[in-house]
Amino acid sequence: MRSIYQPSVRHRTQSGFTLIELMITVAIIGILAALAYPAYTDSVRKGKRAEARAALMNLLQQQERYLTQMNTYVVFAAGAADTAFKTYSSSDGTSAQSSHLLGARKCQKIGSDTPSEKDCIEVFAVPQAGVFSDPQVTSMAIDTQGRRTCTGTQIDRCWK
Repeated sequence: MRSIYQPSVRHRTQSGFTLIELMITVAIIGILAALAYPAYTDSVRKGKRAEARAALMNLLQQQERYLTQMNTYVVFAAGAADTAFKTYSSSDGTSAQSSHLLGARKCQKIGSDTPSEKDCIEVFAVPQAGVFSDPQVTSMAIDTQGRRTCTGTQIDRCWK
């Protein structure tokens, strides 16, 4: 015989999450990540381009200073190690993790004149292979005459 005071069915309180609740949470996190990741990578690229622009302006100033002392500019390949100039864009003091390598070359032909290293120099930055990839801006350059050039699929983003 059962007592009047004892319930026939015991009620247990539910604790934890159901599988469907966990799946919905994972789906929401996945959607948010899919929306946020492209914006994050674009922001990183913008930051690396800004770092390269600052390094180009610094290199151009170094070239101008060298011109006043030696009466000529210095031409060197991107990332060359045997130059007195900083040839990378990172601020940590090494080129190993630098996003861009810097170089200097004679200016492009202007009309029918081909300038020499004493007349005009163009400093340029290219992304360092294996460290940084930027399909939108593949190179940027500025010369001592103030002309800016850029290559890539979205060159309007180069100097902004």
